[in-house]
Amino acid sequence: MQAIAEPNLIPEPDKPNSEYGWWAGNARFTELSGRILGAHVAHAGLIVLWAGAMTLFELSNFNPELPMYDQGLILLPHLASLGLGVGQGGQIVDTYPYFAIGVVHLISSAVLGAGGLYHSLLGPKVLPQNNTFFGSFGYDWEDKDKMTTIIGIHLLLLGLGAWLLVAKAVFWGGLYDPHVADVRVISEPTLNPGRIFSYLLPVRGPEGMAAVDNLEDVIGGHIYVGLLCILGGFLAYLLLSLLLWGPNECCFGRGEAYLFLHLGRSGLHGFLAAYFV
Repeated sequence: MQAIAEPNLIPEPDKPNSEYGWWAGNARFTELSGRILGAHVAHAGLIVLWAGAMTLFELSNFNPELPMYDQGLILLPHLASLGLGVGQGGQIVDTYPYFAIGVVHLISSAVLGAGGLYHSLLGPKVLPQNNTFFGSFGYDWEDKDKMTTIIGIHLLLLGLGAWLLVAKAVFWGGLYDPHVADVRVISEPTLNPGRIFSYLLPVRGPEGMAAVDNLEDVIGGHIYVGLLCILGGFLAYLLLSLLLWGPNECCFGRGEAYLFLHLGRSGLHGFLAAYFV
């Protein structure tokens, strides 16, 4: 009797003519760079929409007579930690910055949502690759130069984000320090690499990075994180494309490999955050 092969239920994204159901997620768009862009932009819009809406919701229920930790707030304490609207003794004296931030996030989410809809429904399914500005956004999974360039750009943006917090702490009004119950400028951030990187070693005990107890070390750590990310961004092409990776490595040319790596890293970050918290 001839055996009947079982149907292959695993999607094969490397076949451009394959058809997938909705359950396959972004695997349907492996060869459709324009649609992947639409999904990413729309996802960013949803995140920003939640941040703006939740900020305004918390603000509408905020009671300045009670401490924030007694009100079940999520976002307002983070905004207060940046020194926004905080007076002496840690008292909230001005809620307008929170309102403005929430509204800006709502407007930004509308722009991102429109961009996501355009690239998901109306824009080109595959982004063009040419020498124009818009052509620079096109890519091929097998193009090592473009893949490492994308990684480098992400690292640069992460580094600049870390340095924005440094600028806020050192130049733009400072941060709220719970030790003194007031907002203060961090004029002397810790620059000693031995002290900063010791938080990654067992010398700090089981708490690790959670053992940080002063803003000088927090800002000093962000200085080094930003520096490493920016240097990594500039060196991404050299290190990844020329030194570490061969032309036939598994990651290049397979969108699933990139997805696997990113999901694995996200899971690791989640476990690290849970441990330190």
